[in-house]
Parts: sequence; C-alpha cells; structure tokens
Amino acid sequence: MQRSVLVKGLLNLQVACVLSAENAMQAVDHIFCQEVIDIIFFDLGDGSINNLDFLSVVREQGNVRTLVVYGELPLALRRSVEKMSTLSSTRLLGVLDKPFQLKALQKILCDFKSLDCSAVGQPLAALGLIPHPQVLKGLMAGEFQAWYQPKFNLHDGRLFGAEVLVRWNHPHRGLLLPRDLLAAVVAYDLIDEMFKQLLDQGLEFMSRLRGQGLDLGLAFNLTVSQLVSSDFAEHVIQRLHQYEMPGDALTFEVTENGLQDLPASALDSLLHLHQAGCSLSIDDFGVGFFSLRQLAHLPFDQLKLDGAFVRDVDDLGNRAVISSSVALARELRMDLVVEGIENGHTLNTLIDLGCSFGQGFHLALPMTAVDFAVWLQCRVSVV
Repeated sequence: MQRSVLVKGLLNLQVACVLSAENAMQAVDHIFCQEVIDIIFFDLGDGSINNLDFLSVVREQGNVRTLVVYGELPLALRRSVEKMSTLSSTRLLGVLDKPFQLKALQKILCDFKSLDCSAVGQPLAALGLIPHPQVLKGLMAGEFQAWYQPKFNLHDGRLFGAEVLVRWNHPHRGLLLPRDLLAAVVAYDLIDEMFKQLLDQGLEFMSRLRGQGLDLGLAFNLTVSQLVSSDFAEHVIQRLHQYEMPGDALTFEVTENGLQDLPASALDSLLHLHQAGCSLSIDDFGVGFFSLRQLAHLPFDQLKLDGAFVRDVDDLGNRAVISSSVALARELRMDLVVEGIENGHTLNTLIDLGCSFGQGFHLALPMTAVDFAVWLQCRVSVV
C-alpha cells in the first residue's frame, strides 16, 4: 500500500516515468533493462531484501544516479544514514519517512534536479526523440489522454475552470509528461492530431458533466503553427456544434513568445475563435517580449502569469511584476491567472497583492477525467 501511495505521489509531482517493483528481483530486472535510473527509493528496513546484495547490483551496473532511503527507521539509524553521502558508492539523495509527506517528496525531487549527475548516462530528454512509429501508434491506440488541473477564484475558492494537460500512457516507459513527448509530436507534425484527440476528450467530458448539472470551462494550449492552418478554427467550431457546446466553454492559451511576429493567418484564426465566443489567453506572461501595443490591440481576454514569478513571492522584484500584472490586467479588462501556487504562504501573498485567479499543486493536482469527475462530485456534495 505504501509503495502505491509513493508511486501516485511521484506521478502527481510530474515525474515522467515511475517503475514499481514488488520485490528485489523485480527491482534488479528494472535496473538491468533501463539505460539510466534517476532515483531508486530503497526500503532499508525491508527484511525480505538482502541489502548488501541489492546495493552490489546497483554499484556494478552503474546506471543508477541516486538512492533515497525510504522507510520507518529508528531515530539513531536515521541520523546515521542522513550523515552519509553515498551508499555502496552510489550518491545518497536523502531519507523519506513512512508515511511520506508530499512536501518532503517534492523536496527530494528538487534536490535531485539541483545535482550534476552527468557522469551517469544521459537524461531521458537527451536520449533523442521517441521514434515516429511509437508516437503514431500511441495516437492511433488512444494512449494520449487529457488530464485536468483546476483553476480557482482565490478569494472564495470557487472553481474557475480547468486547464487540459496531455499525458501519454506509454506501454513501456510509463506515464509521459509534455516535456517528454511534445518535442517528438511537434517534430513529426502530429500536434494537430494530438490536439484533436484532446479536444474531443475534453468536449465529451464537459458534455457528461453538463448532463449532471455541472458547468465547467476548459483551457487548451496552442502553438502558433496550429493557428496558421486555415481550417483550425473551423474544426473547433464544428466540434463545439457537434457537442452542443457554446464557444465560451473553451479558452485557448498561446505563449507570449509565440505571439512575436504573428502571421496574418494565425491572427485570422484567433479572431475567428474569438468571434465564436472562445476566450483567448496569453500563457507564460512576463517571460516573453510581447509589446504593450500588441497586447492592447489583439483579442485576448486573459493573462496567465508565469509561475517563475511566484516561486519566491518575498522577492521584491517578483512582487513588483505581480502587482504590475494585476494593474495591467485590470486596466485592459482582462482576467489574470497565476500559475505555480505551491504553498499557503504564496497563496495568501498573491491574494494580498490583488490576484483573483490561480492554479497550482497547493490548490489541486492534475487529474484524469475519472478522478476529476469524482473530485467535482465531492465538491458539490460538500457545498
């Protein structure tokens, strides 16, 4: 049970691929089959494992970057382990108690990201694109799924909508996140096919919710390359009609940098979507080079402030950007949505600075359609 909880926690924290082993033999098989393993969560107190033999395999194979000791350790043993920098010549990343806390797990992952592990293989993204036949087969098999992360009114906790995020249930590599799959999807010119599948999944999900009396708007991420297509907006509108959905049920997010030197055909698509009632949002606002003149003259309804500005809300520069964005959105009569709200202090500070809408792990994690439907029903029941 604890292992299952740990796996779910890692996936919720957007770890791209998690391999679970019921015993030491399965774990050893994983070690031999994988080119690189970033972290092994290793239960030092599991009496069924010969610790020395297992750690010897880890050392000899040489493809494991770090170890995390995981378990209910006596205080004296825990203190001893915490002082160690390696176990069997493999870097010791930390100690995680049972039952684990999500914040402690998140810190473990942050500590890993800060390490220089280049000596042990290459990271997943550096191993090259996922082969074209795999991506195409995954799309045809319906392995790409829409996940949903709720957005909230920060003042009263009401649901403001949800962002649609793609996940790929890869048959061999596990659950893949956008950072692991989008480069291949774009390189093989399959971004439109992936979007169409996610759009249909989202519209079908909204249709079911509306049948239950739940009204929800969804936001989808777009690239300018999609907007350049002459039939893109028409496809969206046809799907809205097919599912009997109003245009304002959908919001489309385009990154700020993507709007530089916007082609006329892409602008036409944006105008077409806006005229159909769809909302338009500038994603990753604040990290690009979008001019205020463009901002005032394009048909956008929402600014989505990049999460980089809220990682340290006590920084005076970040506070200035947040406050300025709040004022700018108000003057332009736009909604401002803040990404990356990870803790209560950040949430309270954003509210004090005048922010009204936001999303992040502190508020709600991304969920499958099934989990999100249950989550919504529980909220309705509570109300």
